Amino acid sequence: MNIRIFEHEEDLNVTGAGIITSLLQTKPRAVLGLATGSSPVGIYKQLIAMVQKDLVSFAQASSFNLDEYVGLPAEHSESYRSFMNEQLFHHIDIDLDKTYIPDGNAPDLAQECEAYEQRLEDRGPVDLQILGIGHNGHIGFNEPGTELTGRTHVVALKEETRKANARFFDSLDQVPTQAITMGVGTILKAKQILLIARGEEKAEIIRQAFMGPITTECPASLLQCHPNVVVLLDRAAGRWVK
Repeated sequence: MNIRIFEHEEDLNVTGAGIITSLLQTKPRAVLGLATGSSPVGIYKQLIAMVQKDLVSFAQASSFNLDEYVGLPAEHSESYRSFMNEQLFHHIDIDLDKTYIPDGNAPDLAQECEAYEQRLEDRGPVDLQILGIGHNGHIGFNEPGTELTGRTHVVALKEETRKANARFFDSLDQVPTQAITMGVGTILKAKQILLIARGEEKAEIIRQAFMGPITTECPASLLQCHPNVVVLLDRAAGRWVK
């Protein structure tokens, strides 16, 4: 596991974008696993700037997002489809028909999970999976527990996760109670994983995930089992990393 700690946000963002663009330059048809949230936004901005300067192209690439809320229309400002369109897709040369995000409004959610998993198997494996990490150690929306689901599935969001995301909504009551997420097994199939964390509030969970035992009570700790993980941290998030 390659853990890098940065003094300056710009250096973290440039490094993260560089890992992605290096992949695209050597494999233009790469399959990217993408994430939402604040952690990758700076990297997405770097990628947009590089596309605008013709330094990289997403024209032949495809992408799969980790997760999506259940019950939010795709056009809702807080849906992950809206997030990805606004933060990345609408500003680069990717084919939107090749950007896959789970349908949280599917009439049969179990069937949607199976279809998403099958699509991943047909078009994968994912060459590079981007991850953030939740305050409780969740990756995607795989919440801590005595056991974890390996495949794409519907998950009930823990109250602490809903509270952490409530800042994006007018009230906690508006935060969905369920989501569709890739399972940990699906995530671990990626050839390479890039995890990004920022801020002092992530320091303790980073310590648990990468310096503590491997346990389903901290889903991110299972990344210790993967042979090719890069972790990019700002100084605050990496304060307990030796």
